[in-house]
Amino acid sequence: MENQFRDGNSSSLAGTAARIKEQVGEKAVQAKEAVVDFGRKTVENIDAQRGSAAGTLDQTASVLHEQADRVAGAARATADRLRATADYVRKQDLKAMTTDVEELVRRYPGPALAVAAVVGFMTARVLRTRD
Repeated sequence: MENQFRDGNSSSLAGTAARIKEQVGEKAVQAKEAVVDFGRKTVENIDAQRGSAAGTLDQTASVLHEQADRVAGAARATADRLRATADYVRKQDLKAMTTDVEELVRRYPGPALAVAAVVGFMTARVLRTRD
């Protein structure tokens, strides 16, 4: 009788082990499918976002190019003004420059006073820092 009990238990245990193995196998397959599905969805989401990310990068590059062009334009204009001023200083003597400044002050007295005030303020600051 003990043998039958063992044999009955043995086959019962073997059946249970087989069912557990089958269930674990099914769960492993389901987990693998879930991971594969998650990976596929993640790749799809990343691919979907690439277009908008590339668009944003392209738009940023365009803005930077425009700003660089503006800055370059301002730098060129400033360089042209400095070159023109250098040519003026090179070609005019002190008497001619004095006459031109007097003419500008008569034509634009308000801005001339503002420039004189700024130059006076800056000169006072320089002289005070020397002390």
